[in-house]
Amino acid sequence: MKNKGCLFGGIILLIIAGIFFWGVGISNSIKTTDQAVQKQWSNVENTYQKRSDLVPNLVNTVKGAANMEKETLTAVIDARAKATSNQIKIDDASQLTDENIAKFQAAQDQLGSTLSRLLVSVEKYPDIKFNQNFTSLQAELSSIEQEVLFERKKYNDEAEKYNSMIVTFPNSLIAGFTGATKKGYFKAAAGTENAPKVEF
Repeated sequence: MKNKGCLFGGIILLIIAGIFFWGVGISNSIKTTDQAVQKQWSNVENTYQKRSDLVPNLVNTVKGAANMEKETLTAVIDARAKATSNQIKIDDASQLTDENIAKFQAAQDQLGSTLSRLLVSVEKYPDIKFNQNFTSLQAELSSIEQEVLFERKKYNDEAEKYNSMIVTFPNSLIAGFTGATKKGYFKAAAGTENAPKVEF
């Protein structure tokens, strides 16, 4: 009878140990996936920072033009300031929410929009348009815009992996216990779902 009690107690201990190590394994997987999301968010921020770092050079290159619209230059400078001040602290992973990412994206989109206006304005000034420094900066900006799209897509992919992991059973049990929350996504800017109208 005593042996049966010891055997039963041993089995219970093995089951408890198995459940504990299973939970630790899932918790570690969630943390590792969370780190991948945060790393990719850093890549997104670094790429946007590269774009912001080009702005002073672009502004200095074009502001020498005699009739260059000062309000366009001011709008670019203001949008850059807003974009660089609107950051998400990734040391607190819960900050990567849809709302915070939308605010971050709105500031970045505003900078992108003012840069587009600046580039359109430059078309009126052949001396700037054909300036070697300007064309080099314009090519670099175009390349960075492609990088931004690439890094944002990679971020969304990593966030989707993480979100899928924490909402599926039985991972959701451990995620709820550890306080893991869903990550936000980058979304297409409003209006981009509509094809642009071309009029002649």
